[in-house]
Amino acid sequence: MSAEERQREIVRTARHSGSVDVTELAAALGVAKETVRRDLRALEDHGLVRRTHGGAYPVESAGFETTLAFRTTMHVPEKRRIAAAAAELLGDAETVFVDEGFTPQLIAEALPRERPLTVVTASLATAGALAGNDNTTVLLLGGRVRAGTLATVDHWTSKMLAGFVVDLAYIGANGISRDHGLTTPDPAVSEVKSQAIRAARRTVFAGVHTKFGATSFCRFAPVGALEAIVTSTQLPMSEAHRYSLLGPQVIRV
Repeated sequence: MSAEERQREIVRTARHSGSVDVTELAAALGVAKETVRRDLRALEDHGLVRRTHGGAYPVESAGFETTLAFRTTMHVPEKRRIAAAAAELLGDAETVFVDEGFTPQLIAEALPRERPLTVVTASLATAGALAGNDNTTVLLLGGRVRAGTLATVDHWTSKMLAGFVVDLAYIGANGISRDHGLTTPDPAVSEVKSQAIRAARRTVFAGVHTKFGATSFCRFAPVGALEAIVTSTQLPMSEAHRYSLLGPQVIRV
């Protein structure tokens, strides 16, 4: 197996499983661990994976994006902690945009139910989760439904969203980096996220530690556009400080 074939297999495995382990890859491919480490360095240089201690995980790109169903299986305790902390930033907001994705859905479910709240969302899953609450008015944005994420996109979605001014937007991203800001693989999704940020008085990004330093295809906002970033303590404090220097408060839970 050539290096190119080996690296393709590593990417395929990472995308299928959500992560790869150096020791397991070495055994499966019949090569030394150092060979696998060199492959992972090369793949990271090409923006296809992010290395971790002892392995790597895939970077979402124009050619690869995980589904909502897959996201509900990864880093779930971390996402629940982040969602609970993000919901506490609601303040006196009466109108809220909740982005597509599993972490934003968890945020929506953590919002208070005892007070009137209007939630605007492109996510069918989030709309369904909130629709039964008498104190919550749910506005589901129309448009083309993406099968993998069960969220609406395209000009119908953006046009409807452009007619609102919301107090707070909870935004997700496939990657966030100090150099490239917030990114996502799909241009249609990027436009919805951009419009949500333009419509919002305040914007909060919530995401797990693996999002940081990753860059996808479409840039939709700089880090400085955020009021706050909510993530977990798995993001090193030194790195959180570097993000805070760009403007947002960084909360680690």
